[in-house]
Formats: sequence, structure tokens, C-alpha cells
Amino acid sequence: MALINKIREKSGWAVGAIAIGLGVFVVGGDLLGPNSRLLGNDTTTVGEIAGEKIDYQRFDMVFQQIKAQYEGQVQRAATESEMAMMREQAWNQLIFQIALQKEYDRLGIQVSEEELADMVQGNNIHPSVRQAFTNPQTGEFDRTQVVQYLQNLDQTGGRPMWVNFEQSILNDRIQTKYSNLLSKSVYVTTAEAKKHFEAQNTIANMKVLYVPYFSIADSAVSVTDAQLKDYYERNKELYKVEDGRTLEFVTVPVAASTEDMNYFQEELKDLTAQFTASTNDSAFVNTHSDLPYDGTYLHTAELPEQLHEIAPLEEGKVYGPYNNGDTYALYKIMDIRDGSTNTARASHILIKPENDSPEAKQAALAKAKDIQTQIRNGADFAAMAAQHGSDGTAATGGDLGYFTEGRMVPAFEKAVFGATSEGLLPAPVETEYGYHIIKITAPKSKRTYKVAAVQRSLDASDATRDQAYAMADELAGTSGSTQEFRENVKKNEALSVEEAANVGKNNVLVGNLSNARELVRWAYSKDTSVGDVSPVFEINDQYVIATLTGKREKGYAKIEDVKEELTAAVRNEVKAQQIIAKLKGASGSLDQIAANYGPDAIIRDAEEVSLASGAIPGLGLEPVAIGRAFGLKPGSRTAPIEGQGGVVVVELINLTNAPDAQDLSGVKTQLVNTRTSRVETNAFEAIKEKADIKDNRVRFF
Repeated sequence: MALINKIREKSGWAVGAIAIGLGVFVVGGDLLGPNSRLLGNDTTTVGEIAGEKIDYQRFDMVFQQIKAQYEGQVQRAATESEMAMMREQAWNQLIFQIALQKEYDRLGIQVSEEELADMVQGNNIHPSVRQAFTNPQTGEFDRTQVVQYLQNLDQTGGRPMWVNFEQSILNDRIQTKYSNLLSKSVYVTTAEAKKHFEAQNTIANMKVLYVPYFSIADSAVSVTDAQLKDYYERNKELYKVEDGRTLEFVTVPVAASTEDMNYFQEELKDLTAQFTASTNDSAFVNTHSDLPYDGTYLHTAELPEQLHEIAPLEEGKVYGPYNNGDTYALYKIMDIRDGSTNTARASHILIKPENDSPEAKQAALAKAKDIQTQIRNGADFAAMAAQHGSDGTAATGGDLGYFTEGRMVPAFEKAVFGATSEGLLPAPVETEYGYHIIKITAPKSKRTYKVAAVQRSLDASDATRDQAYAMADELAGTSGSTQEFRENVKKNEALSVEEAANVGKNNVLVGNLSNARELVRWAYSKDTSVGDVSPVFEINDQYVIATLTGKREKGYAKIEDVKEELTAAVRNEVKAQQIIAKLKGASGSLDQIAANYGPDAIIRDAEEVSLASGAIPGLGLEPVAIGRAFGLKPGSRTAPIEGQGGVVVVELINLTNAPDAQDLSGVKTQLVNTRTSRVETNAFEAIKEKADIKDNRVRFF
């Protein structure tokens, strides 16, 4: 049985796939045929990958498999945000399968029947087969068990599962072959290894003159449209973008009003009286509470915080209501009895020795005794803990709260649970952490309580909800354009506009709105144009109205869409030209040039800089400047260079060449491993880029 379960884990979904296929064959021939109105157009097409259309049924089958596996692991239903991530995973899985399969076919990568047989019962057993058919008693792979299992497939009904299992190990072998094809193509020459070693181990000391771009005010530099266009064309590859939609939106919270609060308080009064008179507390809780009844006996340490300060608790009495945020709670003590474990509450002041020496320990003990004497003479324990405590409890006056036996270190626990009354213990207690001054605030007790809890959340009434919706609906109904939307918002001081720029088509988040998938779908609908105002959406207990203010299509960004970014880049170019013009022709030492330039010029010493780092300490990445500096002779300097954050002039003080490498094998191995770790990912990204993917999931989810 265990063996069949192992196979089922890898192939159980195949049975579902076959069942779906039979259902289509039996009842769906006409409905899903080639001339069907349902499939004769793109109404069920989720997307297209490498020229292959993906219909909803195929996508959903992959998604449902992932969802079932996830929910089986976490033992609960997936949330909306989790399902959004799983849909993304299902889509990427289809991309991986389809796009890579075409590459496998193009390269002629396949597994023959003989190779498959060898993987199952030959000399090169696949790891999944080996795991499934390992004898639990001996820990050895049992080939005869494989043969016996295969001979009985029809009798056991396991053939569908085996077919899918076999397909999974076949796919795994093909993928392994492709990975090996890529990884085995990685090669590092001796010259490359030597160059890499020298770049890492050649060290230079430099002096740097640096004039930051921010030394020139932005307002002093004008940028023309022609300059923006020229920069864009020179750096066009930096401005590739995905689909995006820009939205402005308003939220109208659905929050309980003052009237709702007053009504709720009256309801709680009635509920308290009814709870007190109740003779069936568990039924009362299940009828009136948002959370079901739990009859577990609780130690004092496990009681709700509000009940800690009340002593003693009385059987049959109702305590509360207590406010816990938006939730209010009533607690009724149903029963009181002794349990098996003691609970106590204490505060402490920990005095730690500076080190493990006898002298340090003696000094810590003397300090602890002095503090204890001050407390005994009237000093406030909490104030002394805040002043002298050396652990996290100092901020809370040394309070450790309630705790049960077994939670603390032995010496501390023996002292606390050995006490029979409240008050300061007579002497400091030593543990491995130091010396503890201990005050018992609730002596040990085995008392446990059976508590019935009625917990109710304060929700907005229907009237309040209707009022909020009316406000949102009026805004949506009276706004026929973005301009009208903005004007109407200004008329209502209770409303404010937020913006979410370039929201992706598969986003779940829109600005600070979570679970905003319906809003995203509206923004990407073919019927939604720039300037349109949305209907009212209910998202996370609030009403949302949005207007579409911008569309961005996949490809190269429009200049107007990245104008702010372009302007900053061009402005820095202009500043660089101005700074370089002022520095050109300057003579003397770098210190003299900096002094002549003015206070905006900074001089820095950069020591032990390697070519591989590409960075100047204190200035950050400046690969061009570093590269040119390493080509200098000691004592010479570069011309002014347009850097990342300013103009740089580098003077090479001295250069220490890398030692001769006697053995470059380690460097070669390092480079091969680095490149191998990237090659498969890079190949998949390249294949994905060429697959001409059309993603229409936003129409469905």
C-alpha cells in the first residue's frame, strides 16, 4: 500500500485528467467541437505560448493540480492572494513546458524506449524509481519488486498512475539532458582565469578628485526635447517596459458610526445579562459569538490578559466586556479546578557580570545585594528594574508575566516555585545569566479555569454601509471623465485621491489596496479607455472608485511616459559637460585643482582598490574611472570622467601587481561554477523572450 501511495503522489492527477477527457468525449463532442461557437473564437483562450494557444480548460487543469498540492500541505483552503500566486506558477509552468519542449524537439533531445526501460529496471535506475521501490527493511533498491509491480498493473488498476509516473521521469531525464548540454558547454580558458585572478589581486592606491552633480542646482540646467529624444535613442534598451495601467482612485471606508457603537454597547449590555443567566454556556457561545466554544481548561498564564489582574476569579461570574481592537469579549468562568502544572508570576532585575572572572561575579553580586537592600528599604521595584535591569524586561519594570513550570532555567524556577507568598525573595538568585533580584507577584498555583468566551466584532450597520455606498455611487455616477472625477473629489473634504502608476496586468495589489483583482481587470478591459471612471468596487470592507489616467503597452516606453527619468539623466549629462569644461586645462596637483575649482570639489584617498571591485571607497561604483586608472603609470592621472554620481579625476599613486599564480585550477573551477549556475536560467529567459507570449489571463481572473 505504501508503494502505491508513493506512485500516487507523483501521478494521481492523471486519473483526474483522464476522467475529464472521458467527460469531454461523452458529452462535449458537439459543444467543444471545431465548429463550436464556444471554441470557435478566443472566448476561452487564456493566452498563447510559442504559437500554441492555451485554453481555459488546460490552464485550469495545471492550476487545480498546484492548488490541490498546496492545500494538502497547509491543510486549509487557499486565500485569494495565494491563488493569485498559484495562477502565476501555473502560467510559468506552461511556459516552461511548451517553450522548452520546442527547444528539446529542435535539438533532438529525447529518451528512447530502451533508455526508459533502463531507468525503471535496468542498470541506471532513476532516483524516483529507486526511492519508490527501496526495501524499508534493508534500505536497498529491490528490482524484483519493480518487475512484480509492473506485471500486476492491470489487476491492481494502477496503470493510469504508472503511465503518468513514467512520463514524469521521462520529462525529468529530458530536462537533465538539456541542463547537461548547457552546463557542459561552459568552459574557462587559462587566459580568462589568469585575467580574473589578476583583476581580483592587483591592488592600487589612488587619489580622487570628485565633483558631484548635485553641486549644480537643477534649476540652473535647462533640458530640451531634442536632448531628451537623443538620449532616449542612445539608451533605448534601458526603457523596455511591460504592460501597465495608471490609476487614480478614492476609497470610502465602511466603518462603524457613532450610532452603530451606541447600539452595539446596548446590545452588549443585554448580552451580558443573558450570558449571566444562561444555564447552557457552550450553546450560548455557539449562538452569540463570532468564534466557537472551546472548553479547554486554562492555566492563569493562558487566560486573556484582562483576567490576569482580577483575583480571585469567581465561578459563574461574567467579566467584561473588554475591548480588543474592533472585537469585544465577554468571559464567563464555568468551572475552577486544580490542574497538574503550577503557574506563577514574577518580576526580576538581572545583573550581569562583565566577564566570567571571580572578581566580576563578586562585583555583580555586590551590586545586586545593594539594589535589593534599596528595594527592601522602600525603593520602587519597577523603577529600579528600569534603571539597572540588563535584559528586555527592564522596559516593563522587570515583569515576566505568568509562566508555567518548565519555562525558566532550573535555579530561577526553583526559587520562584519554591516561594509560597507574594513579595521580594530574601537574596539574589544566581543562574548562568547572572544574578536575579526576584519579586513574586502571584505565587504558584495549579488552579485552572474553564472559560466560555463570547467574542463579537463591531461591524458597520446596513444603514452605515448604505450611506458609504451612496457616497461612492454618487462619485462614480456624476463623474464622466478623469477631470470630472478630480473636481468631484475636491468638493468632498472626506475624500482624497491616491495614484497607482503602471499597475501590471496580473497584479493583485493596486497601491495600498490588496485583493484588488477586479479593479485591475476593469483597467485592462478592452472596453476601458483612458479617462473612464470605474463603477464602485468593494475591496477589503471599503468602496473604491477609480479613473484610468494612463496606458502603457509592452515594448519600448514612450518618451512622455519616462520624461521625468530622462530629464534627470540628461540633466546630469549637461552638468558633467559643464564640470568637465571647468576642469579641462587645469594644472598643478589635484589638491590645487580642487582649490581652484571651489568648495564643491572633493579630494579623497582610495587605498587597496581592486580592478574587480569597480568601486571607489566613499563614492560607490565608478567602473569606468577604475578601469582607466588601472591603465595608468604611477604618478599620472586620468582626464575628467563622467561618472555615476559626478565627475571624477583619478591619480594613480602606486600599483601592486598580483602575485604569479602557480595553479589556476581553483580560479577556473570558481568561474565555471559561477557561469554554470547562471547558464540554465539565462537560457530559459532567452527562450521565454523568443516565445512571443501573449498573456490574456486578466480576462478570466
